Amino acid sequence: MHDQGQGGPQDYAAARRLYGLAADQGYANAQLHLGVMHIQGQGGPQDYAAARRWHGLAADQGLAEAQNNLGFMHKQGQGGPQDYAAARPVQ
Repeated sequence: MHDQGQGGPQDYAAARRLYGLAADQGYANAQLHLGVMHIQGQGGPQDYAAARRWHGLAADQGLAEAQNNLGFMHKQGQGGPQDYAAARPVQ
């Protein structure tokens, strides 16, 4: 809600902190949202390496949007080396 400004003012820093707490506990949706915030530089510095790591953790849990984002990051070389083989869809 902090990231959307629902129920109060938009506060990306608070959203990033709260997503971080949930992501550290293994919650895939929080890992995805935290990764997106790192890509966009919301609530803190832009960090593609951290975004790639968070998307990877969410993707490993089967979250399709995270798998898609992670594949795109591998294809573009964001947050690590360009890797077309890793960017291929999950079989």
